[in-house]
Amino acid sequence: MKIYVAGHRGLVGSAIVRNINAGGNHSWVGATRQELDLFDRKKVFEFVKKQQPDAVVIAAARVGGINANNTFPVEFLTENLQIEMSLLDACHAANVPKVLFLGSSCIYPRMAPQPIKEEYLLTGELEPTNEAYALSKIAGIKLVQGYRREYGRKWISAMPTNLYGIGDNFHPENSHVLPAMLRRLHEAKTSGAKTVTMWGSGTPRREFLHVDDLAEACVFLLETYDGDIPLNVGCGTDVTIKELAETVARVTEFQGTIEWDSSKPDGTPQKLLDTSRINQLGWLPSISLEDGILNTYKWFLEKIETKEFRS
Repeated sequence: MKIYVAGHRGLVGSAIVRNINAGGNHSWVGATRQELDLFDRKKVFEFVKKQQPDAVVIAAARVGGINANNTFPVEFLTENLQIEMSLLDACHAANVPKVLFLGSSCIYPRMAPQPIKEEYLLTGELEPTNEAYALSKIAGIKLVQGYRREYGRKWISAMPTNLYGIGDNFHPENSHVLPAMLRRLHEAKTSGAKTVTMWGSGTPRREFLHVDDLAEACVFLLETYDGDIPLNVGCGTDVTIKELAETVARVTEFQGTIEWDSSKPDGTPQKLLDTSRINQLGWLPSISLEDGILNTYKWFLEKIETKEFRS
Protein backbone atom coordinates (compact mmCIF):
# COMPACT_ATOMS: atom_id res chain seq x y z
CA MET A 1 0.00 0.00 0.00
CA LYS A 2 0.94 3.60 -0.56
CA ILE A 3 -0.03 5.18 2.77
CA TYR A 4 -0.53 8.89 3.35
CA VAL A 5 0.38 9.54 6.98
CA ALA A 6 -1.30 12.79 8.01
CA GLY A 7 0.80 14.19 10.83
CA HIS A 8 3.94 12.24 9.93
CA ARG A 9 6.19 14.44 12.07
CA GLY A 10 4.18 14.01 15.26
CA LEU A 11 4.58 11.39 17.95
CA VAL A 12 2.25 8.83 16.34
CA GLY A 13 2.84 9.71 12.71
CA SER A 14 6.63 9.51 12.95
CA ALA A 15 6.36 6.11 14.64
CA ILE A 16 4.14 4.83 11.83
CA VAL A 17 6.69 6.08 9.29
CA ARG A 18 9.47 4.24 11.17
CA ASN A 19 7.39 1.07 11.12
CA ILE A 20 6.64 1.33 7.39
CA ASN A 21 10.31 1.99 6.60
CA ALA A 22 11.44 -0.95 8.72
CA GLY A 23 8.83 -3.36 7.34
CA GLY A 24 9.50 -2.82 3.66
CA ASN A 25 6.02 -3.98 2.58
CA HIS A 26 4.48 -0.53 2.10
CA SER A 27 5.47 3.00 1.11
CA TRP A 28 4.36 6.30 2.59
CA VAL A 29 3.86 9.93 1.69
CA GLY A 30 3.51 12.96 3.93
CA ALA A 31 3.47 16.73 3.92
CA THR A 32 4.79 19.22 6.46
CA ARG A 33 2.67 22.10 7.75
CA GLN A 34 4.52 24.39 5.36
CA GLU A 35 3.70 22.10 2.43
CA LEU A 36 0.06 21.47 3.37
CA ASP A 37 -2.14 23.46 5.73
CA LEU A 38 -4.68 20.93 7.03
CA PHE A 39 -7.04 23.81 7.87
CA ASP A 40 -7.18 24.69 4.15
CA ARG A 41 -9.93 22.36 2.95
CA LYS A 42 -9.32 23.04 -0.75
CA LYS A 43 -5.60 22.29 -0.47
CA VAL A 44 -6.32 19.07 1.43
CA PHE A 45 -8.66 17.89 -1.34
CA GLU A 46 -6.07 18.74 -3.98
CA PHE A 47 -3.26 16.94 -2.13
CA VAL A 48 -5.17 13.70 -1.56
CA LYS A 49 -6.43 13.65 -5.15
CA LYS A 50 -2.90 14.20 -6.49
CA GLN A 51 -1.31 11.53 -4.29
CA GLN A 52 -4.00 8.88 -4.84
CA PRO A 53 -2.99 6.85 -1.77
CA ASP A 54 -4.21 3.31 -1.15
CA ALA A 55 -4.65 4.17 2.53
CA VAL A 56 -4.65 7.21 4.80
CA VAL A 57 -3.80 7.27 8.49
CA ILE A 58 -5.21 10.33 10.27
CA ALA A 59 -2.63 10.91 13.00
CA ALA A 60 -2.72 14.71 12.74
CA ALA A 61 -4.41 16.42 15.68
CA ARG A 62 -4.07 19.14 18.27
CA VAL A 63 -3.07 17.32 21.46
CA GLY A 64 -2.01 18.19 25.01
CA GLY A 65 -2.31 17.32 28.68
CA ILE A 66 -4.91 18.25 31.27
CA ASN A 67 -3.75 21.86 31.59
CA ALA A 68 -3.74 22.53 27.83
CA ASN A 69 -7.13 20.84 27.31
CA ASN A 70 -8.67 22.74 30.21
CA THR A 71 -7.28 26.10 29.06
CA PHE A 72 -8.05 25.92 25.33
CA PRO A 73 -11.33 24.01 24.82
CA VAL A 74 -12.32 26.05 21.75
CA GLU A 75 -9.08 25.31 19.94
CA PHE A 76 -9.08 21.62 20.88
CA LEU A 77 -12.63 21.19 19.58
CA THR A 78 -12.66 23.34 16.45
CA GLU A 79 -9.15 22.60 15.17
CA ASN A 80 -9.53 18.84 15.48
CA LEU A 81 -12.96 18.93 13.83
CA GLN A 82 -11.56 20.92 10.91
CA ILE A 83 -8.62 18.56 10.40
CA GLU A 84 -10.59 15.32 10.49
CA MET A 85 -13.53 16.57 8.44
CA SER A 86 -11.30 17.92 5.67
CA LEU A 87 -9.23 14.73 5.51
CA LEU A 88 -12.17 12.32 5.59
CA ASP A 89 -14.17 14.27 3.04
CA ALA A 90 -11.09 14.52 0.80
CA CYS A 91 -10.54 10.77 1.06
CA HIS A 92 -14.14 10.21 -0.01
CA ALA A 93 -13.81 12.59 -2.95
CA ALA A 94 -10.59 10.85 -4.06
CA ASN A 95 -12.10 7.37 -3.54
CA VAL A 96 -9.37 6.28 -1.08
CA PRO A 97 -9.95 2.55 -0.38
CA LYS A 98 -8.74 2.44 3.23
CA VAL A 99 -8.67 5.03 6.03
CA LEU A 100 -7.56 4.59 9.63
CA PHE A 101 -8.86 7.31 11.95
CA LEU A 102 -7.05 7.51 15.27
CA GLY A 103 -9.12 8.59 18.23
CA SER A 104 -8.24 8.49 21.92
CA SER A 105 -9.23 6.61 25.05
CA CYS A 106 -10.59 9.90 26.45
CA ILE A 107 -13.70 9.38 24.30
CA TYR A 108 -15.10 7.04 26.95
CA PRO A 109 -17.25 8.09 29.93
CA ARG A 110 -15.38 9.36 32.95
CA MET A 111 -16.83 6.66 35.20
CA ALA A 112 -16.90 3.82 32.67
CA PRO A 113 -16.56 0.29 34.09
CA GLN A 114 -13.00 -1.01 33.97
CA PRO A 115 -11.48 -2.28 31.76
CA ILE A 116 -13.25 -0.16 29.17
CA LYS A 117 -14.93 -2.03 26.33
CA GLU A 118 -15.59 -0.44 22.95
CA GLU A 119 -19.35 -0.60 23.49
CA TYR A 120 -19.13 1.79 26.48
CA LEU A 121 -18.84 4.75 24.10
CA LEU A 122 -21.56 7.37 24.73
CA THR A 123 -22.98 5.59 27.78
CA GLY A 124 -22.07 8.32 30.30
CA GLU A 125 -20.62 11.79 30.90
CA LEU A 126 -17.13 12.64 29.67
CA GLU A 127 -14.22 13.82 31.80
CA PRO A 128 -14.72 17.63 31.96
CA THR A 129 -10.99 18.49 31.71
CA ASN A 130 -10.68 17.05 28.19
CA GLU A 131 -14.29 17.07 27.02
CA ALA A 132 -13.64 19.26 23.97
CA TYR A 133 -10.92 16.98 22.60
CA ALA A 134 -13.02 13.90 23.32
CA LEU A 135 -16.04 15.34 21.48
CA SER A 136 -13.93 16.05 18.40
CA LYS A 137 -12.67 12.46 18.37
CA ILE A 138 -16.17 11.03 18.87
CA ALA A 139 -17.30 13.10 15.89
CA GLY A 140 -14.48 11.60 13.81
CA ILE A 141 -15.48 8.06 14.77
CA LYS A 142 -19.10 8.74 13.87
CA LEU A 143 -18.10 10.27 10.54
CA VAL A 144 -16.05 7.16 9.68
CA GLN A 145 -19.00 4.95 10.62
CA GLY A 146 -21.29 7.19 8.59
CA TYR A 147 -19.13 6.82 5.50
CA ARG A 148 -19.13 3.03 5.99
CA ARG A 149 -22.91 2.88 6.29
CA GLU A 150 -23.89 5.46 3.67
CA TYR A 151 -21.19 4.89 1.05
CA GLY A 152 -19.82 1.42 1.81
CA ARG A 153 -16.33 2.70 2.66
CA LYS A 154 -13.95 0.16 4.19
CA TRP A 155 -12.72 2.72 6.69
CA ILE A 156 -11.81 1.97 10.31
CA SER A 157 -11.05 3.65 13.61
CA ALA A 158 -8.70 2.79 16.48
CA MET A 159 -8.68 4.15 20.03
CA PRO A 160 -5.15 4.25 21.50
CA THR A 161 -4.57 4.47 25.21
CA ASN A 162 -2.08 6.99 26.70
CA LEU A 163 0.98 7.12 24.46
CA TYR A 164 4.63 8.00 24.95
CA GLY A 165 7.95 7.45 23.22
CA ILE A 166 10.42 8.81 20.69
CA GLY A 167 9.20 12.11 19.23
CA ASP A 168 7.13 13.06 22.27
CA ASN A 169 6.43 16.62 23.42
CA PHE A 170 8.29 17.48 26.63
CA HIS A 171 7.00 21.03 27.06
CA PRO A 172 6.63 21.78 30.81
CA GLU A 173 3.11 23.24 30.44
CA ASN A 174 1.31 21.46 27.58
CA SER A 175 2.76 17.95 27.42
CA HIS A 176 1.16 14.73 28.65
CA VAL A 177 1.87 13.29 32.08
CA LEU A 178 4.68 10.85 31.28
CA PRO A 179 6.95 13.13 29.19
CA ALA A 180 6.28 16.06 31.53
CA MET A 181 7.25 13.88 34.48
CA LEU A 182 10.36 12.60 32.73
CA ARG A 183 11.58 16.10 31.97
CA ARG A 184 10.85 17.42 35.46
CA LEU A 185 12.67 14.58 37.21
CA HIS A 186 15.62 14.82 34.82
CA GLU A 187 15.94 18.56 35.46
CA ALA A 188 15.57 18.01 39.21
CA LYS A 189 18.38 15.46 39.12
CA THR A 190 20.73 17.69 37.12
CA SER A 191 20.00 20.73 39.33
CA GLY A 192 20.43 18.76 42.55
CA ALA A 193 16.88 19.46 43.75
CA LYS A 194 15.84 17.49 46.83
CA THR A 195 12.08 17.48 46.16
CA VAL A 196 9.74 17.64 43.18
CA THR A 197 6.02 18.42 43.48
CA MET A 198 3.64 16.68 41.07
CA TRP A 199 0.02 17.54 40.22
CA GLY A 200 -2.80 15.68 41.91
CA SER A 201 -2.90 12.93 44.50
CA GLY A 202 -0.93 10.31 42.55
CA THR A 203 -3.77 7.78 42.96
CA PRO A 204 -5.41 7.77 39.48
CA ARG A 205 -4.56 4.73 37.41
CA ARG A 206 -3.38 5.01 33.82
CA GLU A 207 -2.36 2.68 31.03
CA PHE A 208 0.67 3.60 28.91
CA LEU A 209 1.55 2.23 25.48
CA HIS A 210 4.83 2.85 23.68
CA VAL A 211 4.15 4.61 20.39
CA ASP A 212 6.17 2.02 18.44
CA ASP A 213 3.72 -0.63 19.64
CA LEU A 214 0.84 1.55 18.43
CA ALA A 215 2.53 2.03 15.05
CA GLU A 216 2.78 -1.73 14.63
CA ALA A 217 -0.90 -2.04 15.54
CA CYS A 218 -1.90 0.62 12.98
CA VAL A 219 -0.18 -1.14 10.08
CA PHE A 220 -1.59 -4.46 11.33
CA LEU A 221 -5.14 -3.06 11.31
CA LEU A 222 -4.76 -1.57 7.84
CA GLU A 223 -3.72 -5.00 6.60
CA THR A 224 -6.27 -7.14 8.44
CA TYR A 225 -9.28 -5.25 9.85
CA ASP A 226 -12.50 -4.12 8.23
CA GLY A 227 -15.10 -3.53 10.91
CA ASP A 228 -17.49 -0.84 12.10
CA ILE A 229 -16.33 -1.06 15.72
CA PRO A 230 -13.50 1.36 16.67
CA LEU A 231 -10.90 -0.97 18.21
CA ASN A 232 -9.11 -0.24 21.48
CA VAL A 233 -5.31 -0.36 21.33
CA GLY A 234 -3.45 -0.66 24.63
CA CYS A 235 -1.23 -2.90 26.71
CA GLY A 236 -3.94 -4.25 29.01
CA THR A 237 -2.33 -3.21 32.32
CA ASP A 238 -2.24 0.05 34.25
CA VAL A 239 -0.27 1.75 37.05
CA THR A 240 -0.99 4.56 39.50
CA ILE A 241 0.50 7.94 38.68
CA LYS A 242 2.60 7.53 41.82
CA GLU A 243 3.95 4.22 40.55
CA LEU A 244 4.68 5.87 37.21
CA ALA A 245 6.63 8.63 38.98
CA GLU A 246 8.66 6.03 40.87
CA THR A 247 9.51 4.26 37.60
CA VAL A 248 10.53 7.51 35.90
CA ALA A 249 12.62 8.44 38.95
CA ARG A 250 14.37 5.08 38.71
CA VAL A 251 15.12 5.53 35.00
CA THR A 252 16.33 9.14 35.37
CA GLU A 253 18.20 8.30 38.62
CA PHE A 254 16.49 11.06 40.58
CA GLN A 255 17.31 10.42 44.24
CA GLY A 256 15.11 13.07 45.88
CA THR A 257 11.55 13.05 47.26
CA ILE A 258 8.38 13.29 45.16
CA GLU A 259 5.52 15.21 46.78
CA TRP A 260 1.92 15.53 45.57
CA ASP A 261 -0.26 18.65 45.31
CA SER A 262 -3.78 17.30 45.82
CA SER A 263 -5.29 20.75 45.15
CA LYS A 264 -4.58 20.14 41.45
CA PRO A 265 -6.99 18.04 39.33
CA ASP A 266 -6.50 14.30 38.97
CA GLY A 267 -8.67 13.80 35.90
CA THR A 268 -10.39 10.47 35.36
CA PRO A 269 -9.88 8.08 38.35
CA GLN A 270 -8.98 5.11 36.12
CA LYS A 271 -8.65 4.51 32.43
CA LEU A 272 -7.76 0.98 31.34
CA LEU A 273 -8.82 -0.32 27.94
CA ASP A 274 -10.18 -3.76 27.23
CA THR A 275 -8.02 -4.82 24.26
CA SER A 276 -9.44 -8.32 23.82
CA ARG A 277 -10.81 -7.58 20.33
CA ILE A 278 -7.49 -6.55 18.77
CA ASN A 279 -5.67 -9.27 20.72
CA GLN A 280 -8.01 -11.88 19.26
CA LEU A 281 -7.16 -10.59 15.77
CA GLY A 282 -3.52 -11.44 16.47
CA TRP A 283 -1.86 -8.24 17.74
CA LEU A 284 -0.09 -7.89 21.10
CA PRO A 285 2.27 -5.17 22.39
CA SER A 286 5.91 -6.07 23.01
CA ILE A 287 7.53 -3.13 24.86
CA SER A 288 7.40 -3.07 28.68
CA LEU A 289 6.76 0.23 30.48
CA GLU A 290 10.21 0.48 32.05
CA ASP A 291 12.00 -0.47 28.83
CA GLY A 292 9.87 2.02 26.92
CA ILE A 293 10.60 4.86 29.36
CA LEU A 294 14.33 4.05 29.20
CA ASN A 295 14.20 4.11 25.39
CA THR A 296 12.38 7.47 25.49
CA TYR A 297 14.80 8.92 28.04
CA LYS A 298 17.81 7.99 25.90
CA TRP A 299 16.23 9.78 22.94
CA PHE A 300 15.47 12.79 25.16
CA LEU A 301 19.11 12.96 26.28
CA GLU A 302 20.38 12.70 22.70
CA LYS A 303 18.19 15.62 21.67
CA ILE A 304 19.48 17.75 24.53
CA GLU A 305 23.08 16.81 23.69
CA THR A 306 22.70 17.70 20.00
CA LYS A 307 20.71 20.85 20.87
CA GLU A 308 17.80 19.64 18.72
CA PHE A 309 15.47 19.72 21.71
CA ARG A 310 13.30 22.85 21.60
CA SER A 311 10.37 22.37 24.00
